[in-house]
Amino acid sequence: MTYQRSAYDPYDFANRRHIGPSPFEMEAMLEAVGAPSLDALIEETVPAAIRQADALGWEPLSEHGLLARMRAVAARNRVMTSLIGQGYHGTVTPPAIQRNILENPAWYTAYTPYQPEIAQGRLEALLNFQTMVADLTGLPVANASLLDEATAAAEAMTMAERAGKSKARGFFVDAECHPQTVAVLRTRAEPLGIEVIVGPLEALDPARVFGALFQYPGTHGRVRDLSGEIAALHGAKALAVVATDLLALTMLKEPGAMGADIAVGSAQRFGVPMGYGGPHAAFMSCRDELKRSMPGRIVGVSVDSRGNKAYRLSLQTREQHIRREKATSNVCTAQALLAVMASFYAVFHGPEGLRAIAERVHFNTARLAAALRAAGAKVSPEAFFDTITVEVGVGQAGILAAARAEGLNFRKVGRDRVGITLDETTDEGVIARALRAFGIQEPAPEAEDVAFPAALIRQSEYLTHPVFHMNRAESEMMRYMRRLSDRDLALDRAMIPLGSCTMKLNAAAEMAPLTWPEFANIHPFVPADQAAGYAEAISDLGERLCAITGYDAISMQPNSGAQGEYAGLLTILAWHRSRGDAKRRVCLIPISAHGTNPASAQMAGMKVVVVNSAPNGDVDLADFRAKAEAAGEELAACMITYPSTHGVFEETVREVCAITHEFGGQVYIDGANMNAMVGLVKPGEIGGDVSHLNLHKTFAIPHGGGGPGMGPIGVRAHLAPFLPGHPETGGSEGPVSAAPWGSASILLISWAYCLMMGGPGLTQATKVAILNANYIAARLKGAYEVLYRGGKGRVAHECILDVRPFAESAHVNVDDIAKRLIDNGFHAPTMSWPVAGTLMVEPTESETKAELDRFVTAMLSIREEIAAIESGEMDAENNPLKRAPHTVEDLVAEWDRPYAREQGCFPPASFRVDKYWPPVGRVDNVYGDRNLVCVCPPLESYRDAAE
Repeated sequence: MTYQRSAYDPYDFANRRHIGPSPFEMEAMLEAVGAPSLDALIEETVPAAIRQADALGWEPLSEHGLLARMRAVAARNRVMTSLIGQGYHGTVTPPAIQRNILENPAWYTAYTPYQPEIAQGRLEALLNFQTMVADLTGLPVANASLLDEATAAAEAMTMAERAGKSKARGFFVDAECHPQTVAVLRTRAEPLGIEVIVGPLEALDPARVFGALFQYPGTHGRVRDLSGEIAALHGAKALAVVATDLLALTMLKEPGAMGADIAVGSAQRFGVPMGYGGPHAAFMSCRDELKRSMPGRIVGVSVDSRGNKAYRLSLQTREQHIRREKATSNVCTAQALLAVMASFYAVFHGPEGLRAIAERVHFNTARLAAALRAAGAKVSPEAFFDTITVEVGVGQAGILAAARAEGLNFRKVGRDRVGITLDETTDEGVIARALRAFGIQEPAPEAEDVAFPAALIRQSEYLTHPVFHMNRAESEMMRYMRRLSDRDLALDRAMIPLGSCTMKLNAAAEMAPLTWPEFANIHPFVPADQAAGYAEAISDLGERLCAITGYDAISMQPNSGAQGEYAGLLTILAWHRSRGDAKRRVCLIPISAHGTNPASAQMAGMKVVVVNSAPNGDVDLADFRAKAEAAGEELAACMITYPSTHGVFEETVREVCAITHEFGGQVYIDGANMNAMVGLVKPGEIGGDVSHLNLHKTFAIPHGGGGPGMGPIGVRAHLAPFLPGHPETGGSEGPVSAAPWGSASILLISWAYCLMMGGPGLTQATKVAILNANYIAARLKGAYEVLYRGGKGRVAHECILDVRPFAESAHVNVDDIAKRLIDNGFHAPTMSWPVAGTLMVEPTESETKAELDRFVTAMLSIREEIAAIESGEMDAENNPLKRAPHTVEDLVAEWDRPYAREQGCFPPASFRVDKYWPPVGRVDNVYGDRNLVCVCPPLESYRDAAE
């Protein structure tokens, strides 16, 4: 008999690894949704008029093929010792942190901790970060990270404007600030009508400004006490912002002791690789009176239903998704994963270890300066921490070349100086090589004293909390990291069905190259020939994203989706200005839009005009046309999301775009829902002029517990000249982020995803995402109403479940259902957005049929419990929904509830053996906002943690 060879391809990444349902499972799912085939379902879901004509054609790589390609590309980068400084430093990531945090899916696949009961580990680590920042800066309140130092400084500028009492419109910027920070400040200030005044400290006129930014230590190394300047600002009712370095603050007088109101900076050198610019956790701290004006997230301490301590995000009413067009910041994401790494770096080393590292860096710098001066070199400044500047005159090019021959990068400063910044990785060999670049063979002498005034030596204690004084044996550190991760529910445990957030597989092969030294240890400002591998990856990814979206050019600079929105709107405004249309400032935004949309428009200096929704959830075309016509020659843009935030492919999208263009505006299509479009619809072909792409959604970058993210923008050719520029790479427009390619290292993840999926795999993923959403909608029919559907009764890649009727029939609200899902081992869907009191479910293509069925089982069992309340069979206030989630403490305590222990603790969809137990009961939100504290838990609490 003839041998029949298997048609199964074990190396087909798209269909065997990334896409959850098998072909056999898809047949059963299609039967449930009532579609004869997957293509037939797509025909019923996606309007034919917007479908792209050409397929995405490139062939996929296997996982091993990808890693071989990545190795070849990595080899094109030249890893040298970069002493460029400018806010980026070599650092040593402790292997325990690399393995147990950065490379651990329990940490990198988690979502933003909006559901505190299932995020207690993450929240504690972020609280440690806040405490670390508050202690080192000497200011009492810190947030849980921002995007990068430059944008943190821009946030501080606008915070100073709204929180200060000065009526001035100027903002002073110390000439010693990093150039990229100054450039980002100018970008942010221009549309808001803020005058940025850059100059030496001696030029500060407090009466002209509402605030000032100082760099401490300065970009060229200068260290000085800022108390006098800060006092003068306060005398004029202006606020003082200090951009600082956490490692330096273990030795130097802290900004709080100088009277600073706000401190910002980057925690990158606390164990986070440079990664060609990111991602890194920026920080912000402030005086207590300013905390309600501070952007970003703040972790605070509350109590649960038993009165036990519990952490949660505090003061959430400040966030942009609630404040919308009244927002003063569009901060949506942060850098949670990197903040967690930095906080563990501080826990790992403790205050003594951090001080020892800082002393080593400082005294090595002092030795280098002494050796250069002994050889006759002119070295400045007199007072420094880790950075010196050497006058080299016409020999600058020769010195820079000699340094490169030694495997070093110095910083080019002006035309006649070079800058040198030492770091944690600097050893005797690096010092010797640096001296040889200047022709000096003698070894550096020992340093006898600090190279800054005694008055600037730090006097206060820091990191006194018990967590920073743990036994630092690796066994103890490893167990602490494990305990915290066990308190969380991340994608490695269960489906996270968050609508609009697209929590899909983050494959191990996509993540692996991030920690390779050829990618991790590249400074963002190295000469271009040292980053040829990055250039290839970024260029190739850009070409594929252009092919996917139908756009002509792309900017990789925005390091979050909200930054992408902001950059896209600035690009549109710059184009209008180039045509003499500076008066165009009106932006039409549907009422259902993401909260970042109106916030970004507000920041860009636009006037937001809200457009109503039609009864079926679509954009109200008549209202849209009326408001476009009313705006007339002032219409700048519209911002729409496609498919809509209601989970539907609107049939009228081309008409919306045409109306906008008719009145001279540009169309911004929010790319948050691109997971329903890749391979099927190109936004650049249906009328879009610009879109941002959430790479941390559609293109597989993990959410990391609330960041990192990337939000590059694609544009039509006419907008390409107006994309963000950067001081290091040129361009006519100002930058929106600190590094030219944003968080460049994580672009590798999306590139790997595109390469392994191939064009057909990406298209199939989109189709299965739509299938999975329609399968859930079909299975829940009769139990829950799906609020919006397309013309043929289909939903896109997500669906909105209307649970509002249960509030009247059973006193059960969306929170009760969300907390009961925790008992079933699930993260809740997106709550109360875009419609209050509803649940928006997005299963993504990565979820298997078994996991979808488990979710359906959970939702149907919850509906049965609601029915029992409606019929009077179950008490309206004392029931599993109102008492959810149930903890181990509930299980073992005396049971005085009118429902069975088994029903409460082991609902039908929960795993019996591997059940996830939330470490705390329902968290009291009101208590948490009233009692905002920024302190670490006592060490004893670790022993008491639920195992």
